[in-house]
Amino acid sequence: MEIFQSAFLGFIQGISEFLPISSSGHLIIAPWIFNWKDPGLTFDIALHFGTLLAVVVYFYKEWATIFRLAFSAIIRRIPNSKLKAICEMRTVNLELQTNFLWVIIIATIPGVLAGLFLENLAETIFRHPLLIAFNLFFWGLVLYLADEYFPRSRSLKEINFTDGILIGLAQALAIIPGTSRSGITITTGLARGLNRTTSARFSFLMLTPIVFGASILKTSELISGFNLSMMLGIVFSAASGYLAIKYLIKFVEKSSYKIFFWYRLALALFIALFYVTIK
Repeated sequence: MEIFQSAFLGFIQGISEFLPISSSGHLIIAPWIFNWKDPGLTFDIALHFGTLLAVVVYFYKEWATIFRLAFSAIIRRIPNSKLKAICEMRTVNLELQTNFLWVIIIATIPGVLAGLFLENLAETIFRHPLLIAFNLFFWGLVLYLADEYFPRSRSLKEINFTDGILIGLAQALAIIPGTSRSGITITTGLARGLNRTTSARFSFLMLTPIVFGASILKTSELISGFNLSMMLGIVFSAASGYLAIKYLIKFVEKSSYKIFFWYRLALALFIALFYVTIK
């Protein structure tokens, strides 16, 4: 793959991973439209590693606190007064963080199982342009309806294991390109009554273990295929992903997800028309 193509796809991956518009769908459709060689699932995972770096860097304080509180609750060695002091940072709450790590672990399991058992389909049938177009439209519409019609009053401190299980099951569906991992997890969070910012933050934090695990499983392939082009893709993915996290969180504090539905609808129509035209 040429360096420009790798950098371009890295940029697209970083932006579309955190915006609810389907990164996998964009990574498949872009080479198809420009008549580039499909880089395949291993290259997709390399770019996802870039977005993993973005989310770890952006949320490093939260992750440090999540681990401290989770394990201090097990060994019972840190006084409650010190636990509260640890929590004095943005969006961090003592009652949440003592079990938040386990909520995320529970939420990750369905996605892991889907990746293990459906990998072959993800590399073949699921990459069909018309299926991607349908998923872009359908799950975009579901996001729009959830954002418009469900109450949104719950915050991070109110997330529980039921939320984790349901949002985790939704994340498993994101193995189908066009669905959007962030989109479907944010949708489920909204349907569970989480506010817009909470849904986005929880979705982004859920990315960490699922992509870390996929990267571990594909380590040998990533190492064997690693080159300057792949490295550049990872760098662009990490940089654009960090900016996407930062500005999406600011955006949803004041605005709805409606704009993403209209983008998904327009892209779905374009894909369908392009497919019919070239056929």
